[in-house]
Amino acid sequence: MSDPDGDPTADFLAEVRTEETPWRTERPADAPEPDRPERSPGRARSVVRAVGEAAPYVQAGLFAAWLATSVADAANGDPGGGQQG
Repeated sequence: MSDPDGDPTADFLAEVRTEETPWRTERPADAPEPDRPERSPGRARSVVRAVGEAAPYVQAGLFAAWLATSVADAANGDPGGGQQG
């Protein structure tokens, strides 16, 4: 049981904390830089551009779906658009 004057959260964290992992420790000053693959800066930019260009079409598709369901509800005799209340 923990000390009644102590912090129970700190006691719990001290019990469950794992030992220090090697990838979280500092590297020695003379250690070589790790190899990192080069990224293509244009790839992310092209994805963002494609999403931006598709946004108006997504909006138009959502509007068309809403309009189609409204027309279908009106044809079925439900002028409220399927809402109850």
